This record gives sequence, C-alpha cells and structure tokens, in this order.
Amino acid sequence: MTEESPRLTDPIGLAGRTAPSRVIFGPHVTNLGRRRALTDRHVAYYRRRAAGGAGVIVVETASVTPDDHPYERAPLAADCGPGWAAIAEACRPYGTVVLAGLGHTGSQGSSAYSQSVLWAPSPVADAVSREMPAEMEQEQIDAVVAGFADGARRAVAAGLDGVELDAGAFSLLRQFHSGLTNLRGDAYGKDRLKFTREVIAAVREAIGPERVLALRLSCDELAPWAGVTPEQAAAQVDALAGSIDLLTVVRGGPFATSAYRPDGHTPPNFNLDLCHAMRKAAAGRVPVALQGSVVDLDAAQAALDAGAADLVEMTRAQIAEPRLVALARAGLADRARPCVLCNQTCLVRDNRNPIVTCIGDPGSGHETEDAYLDPLPGEAPAVAASPAGDREVLVVGAGPAGLECARVLATLGRKVRVVEARERAGGALRLAATGGPFRERLARLADWLEAECRRLGVRIDTGVAATPADLDGEVVLATGARPGPRPECPDGTVTVLGVRELCERGPAALPDGPVVLDDPIGGPIAVAAAEWLAAAGRRVALITPDGTAGNKLALTGDLADANARLQRAGVERVLRSRLREVGDGHVTVEHVWTGERRRLPCAVLVDCGYELPEETLYLARPGTPRAGDCVAPRTVLEAVLEGRRRAVELATGGAR
Repeated sequence: MTEESPRLTDPIGLAGRTAPSRVIFGPHVTNLGRRRALTDRHVAYYRRRAAGGAGVIVVETASVTPDDHPYERAPLAADCGPGWAAIAEACRPYGTVVLAGLGHTGSQGSSAYSQSVLWAPSPVADAVSREMPAEMEQEQIDAVVAGFADGARRAVAAGLDGVELDAGAFSLLRQFHSGLTNLRGDAYGKDRLKFTREVIAAVREAIGPERVLALRLSCDELAPWAGVTPEQAAAQVDALAGSIDLLTVVRGGPFATSAYRPDGHTPPNFNLDLCHAMRKAAAGRVPVALQGSVVDLDAAQAALDAGAADLVEMTRAQIAEPRLVALARAGLADRARPCVLCNQTCLVRDNRNPIVTCIGDPGSGHETEDAYLDPLPGEAPAVAASPAGDREVLVVGAGPAGLECARVLATLGRKVRVVEARERAGGALRLAATGGPFRERLARLADWLEAECRRLGVRIDTGVAATPADLDGEVVLATGARPGPRPECPDGTVTVLGVRELCERGPAALPDGPVVLDDPIGGPIAVAAAEWLAAAGRRVALITPDGTAGNKLALTGDLADANARLQRAGVERVLRSRLREVGDGHVTVEHVWTGERRRLPCAVLVDCGYELPEETLYLARPGTPRAGDCVAPRTVLEAVLEGRRRAVELATGGAR
C-alpha cells in the first residue's frame, strides 16, 4: 500500500457526513418485510452490520410508486417511514451512514402482485418475464419523478443520512439510458439521461445539499449491439458526476441480469477495470464505489491502492461475516468467515420467499430469533452458558455440522473433542470442493471452521472411528451420510460409482470410455461433476428428468450460465429422461413424457442421486443429539445450523 492510499478502515466524507469505514453494505432483497413495510428483522439485520464496522449501509431498495411491486415483500417507500426511523436509530451509535435505497423496476417488475400494467420507456417485452409493458406518457413519468422525491423526503424525515437511486441492472432509470429498451422519439429518447436528471433534481430539492444523494449506475449492459457500453457509461458519469455525492459502478441489463451478482464461476472483483474507468470519467467530482463479488479484504484494499475506487461494496462478504470490518480493524482479518460466492441462501428473489441467510452463518437474517450470534472482537457471547466444570463434550464427525457444533461450544466455554473417521476434517464439504476453481472456494469454509476450532482449543482427532462404547457423557453425532440405493450392472460391463467415490478417485483413475451421470435431483453436484470430467477430456453425458440440466441452479442465478458451460464443454444433456437399465456397455434411458427408450454408450456410470443418513451410532444409542446429514442428508446450511443449535442446547441446558 502506498502512503497516499486510504485503508478500508479509514473514514470518508460524504456530503458533510463521515462514514467510519470505506466498506459498503449494499442494497439487496432480504424478504424480511411484512407486506411492504420494513420490520424489526430489518432493524436487527442492519444493526449487526453497523456494529461490525460497515461504513455505509444502503437499506433494501423501496419502490417509489405502488404500481411497482417486483416481488412479494418488496418495500414501498410510502410504507417505510417507521422502519427507516428504527434502522437509523439502531445504527446511529456506530456512526454508520445509512441511506434509503429508492427505485422502480419498470418492465423488469411483476404484475402478479400489483395487478397493474408494467410501465417502461418503450413497449419492449422483458427478456426474462416476456411480459409486454406499456410506454410511459408524461403523466407516468411525472408520477415516478414525484415518487422518488416523496420517498427521499420521507427517508430524511425518518433520520436517514440520504438516499441511493437505483439505475442498476433491474431499474427503470437504466431502461431509459439504454438503446435496448428506450426506443422513444421524444425528448426522453433523444436525451436518454433526461429522466434521470429530472429524478436527481427532484430528490436533491427534497433532501437538500447536506444529505447524501447516491447513484447506483449500470455501466455495462453486456449487450454492445444496442445496450449501454462502458464508453457510453463514461459519458453518462461525466454528465452526472457533479450532481451526486456517491457513485456505485455496477453492470448488467435485461439480457444479463445474472451478471449483477453471479456465483463463484465468475472471478471476484470482475468490475475492477470498469470501476477504474468510471472513476477516471468522474475526475474527482464524486467518490466512486466498486461492486462485483468483492469478498476478500485484501482484494478490496488492492482496489483502493490501485486507485480504482474510493469505497468498496462488500455485501455478500458481510452477509457471511457481519463483523468483517471490526475484525480487520482489530488486526484479526484472518478470523473473518469467508464468503464462498455460492448464492445458495443469500439470493432470495424467488417464489419461495426464503429469508436471506448464509450457509456459513445461519444467524444472518435471523438476528431476532437466533440465540447464538458470533460476538464482536473483545465481547462475550450473548448466550449465557451453564456451568460445566471439566466435562468434555464429544462430537463425532468433523464435517460442517460437527465443526460448527464444536466451534460454538468452545466459544461458549466448553471443552470439546472431535473425532473423525477420515484422515482429514471437512467431511462432505471438503469433498464437494473438488472439481474446479468454483468448487474449490467451498474448501475455504471447511478450512475456516477447522482453524477456528483449533484456535479455540478444540481437540480434533482424525482417523479415529467412534464406537457405541464412546457415547457415554455429553455427545453430539454428526456422522454425515452414506450412499443411497445405487443402480447395478449385472454383467459388470459398466463401472457404477457415486459422486463421493468420483471426488475421491478423480477422473484420471476411472476406466476408459464414456462417462454417464445420472442426476435425479437436478442440483449443482452433477453439473459440477460433468464439467470436471469434460475438462479432463472425458466424453460425458448427463441424464436428468427435468427440461434443463441442473434445474435447481435457477435459485442461485446460475441455471442459464451452467447450461451454456455444459454446451461449450461438449457435455450431452439427456433431458426429460430417467435411467432404466445398465449393462452391455450401455445405459438405457426412458423419456418421461413419451416412454421412448434409447441407449447410450457407457463405461462409467456416476450416480448423483440421494444419500441416506449414517445412523449406525444413533441406532446404538437412540436419543443422542445429532446434527446435519446423519439426521437427513441436505445442504451445508442445515448442517451448520443444526450443529450450532445442538451446541447452544448443550451449553445452556436446553435453550436454543
């Protein structure tokens, strides 16, 4: 770091306010609302990040007019006043600059909740929903401008430090900026920034010069044939820089919505060069913030050192580790829980309405109800543990459930021993980390859990298989899963194995010939295995009963990209099909609609189906507390959550 470079933990001035650090907790869907209002769950969620050192918090974007209702629990600015006031009060002791996110999704919204037409610059059907919007007339334009101004007025009246206007990947403002969606022949088409300038002017008049007016701007729609390009965005930044107090540079548009916050298949810090170019265009007239999978403190600091940004948005990093900045400030950055960029539980804009959380920290989003939340540096846990003397807790299994259980028990002052039959801790999480750069990020969570356990004095004995005789005293079982029923090859011409065996052996150890993966679940595991095998030069086919491979990847935003990767890798996707027979060097599949059968050449069949709980020890001592896959094989989230719950129950004598 050069002498001139600011540190992430340094303060920065914004329109007369001072943010205590240069780390932003950006706006995102949380589903913490009640109807269209902010709730006490929002308050606790943002308070925890403010206490953890976030310099700027942008509250979940609120719609500025009632017709904009993009998801069921989307906040509405007119209903947010009390919630904004409570959030401002909760964050005030920490000095955090708190902004209200304000926006309108236009043609990228939904008519399902509002039961009204979608409004847009031009009648161009949205690429995702395929819904046709109506072209906005002056009456609607004026109403939206007034809505932004009214929302801003309510925000500052509630005690917030200002507002952020959304002109990002899902916004009406961006739709006016873009040749993809703005085909107008009037003044709003000839000058595509006119609408945004009117909004900025109205909001500035509403909040005055002493409050922060920030702008989130899509600077690359990734559709250069008609969309906003970086060159065009630089001109937009030049035109708007003097009228705003903070600029956050993002990317994405109607044909690239998943590019806004992709999973780990996209390398972190992907907007670095784009942000640097926009900062040059701003020419010092406004502080510029970097967004784009920035989850590592060193990478964030490097962006400041390189002059690419003045602030860094680290939203997912602070969902995973609310104490991120506080740990860095205390010289404990290595203790920050890593974000693995999986999007499994923090990307929640879907029809299930799940609450935002993190696979590594299931307390995120559940701050009002979870008994245990990791304490800040120098503070004691909020949970009061019962006296335990020298009694040691035995945790059987060093996967994510067992390690989290041991970590929390040790944090609460208990003496803990973990025994693991394998030679290395990490369990299925570490196995899942094989098979490519994206999957390897999962190992960071396993490494962190193990390191925290050892730091806290947990004894971890690997290569040790527990027996029923070991289950006296206080015990938690986290023994994981075992293979479920697997297809058989009667004539032995096809080698049949499970995903765990594939991870342990690797592609090079498999017999020569075509590899077929049978995926009745439709999850990420089979897709990752197919990519891994194809990259190793194997001929690969993937069987799925769904219409697309990896159907559940829709929940993480990776579905389209995953299928594109499989296509480029040459993986044959055998869709809407089920495995029926194995033998004679082939597998036979049956189409789920027509019953038509076909044969595929196969030397190795990889079963990607369901596993079963490993419950040998539990059946020997029924009633023993257990956590994770040995209860029912599910995801990392449930393993970590249940490990934490068993720890709290033991440490407190039964309270959760």
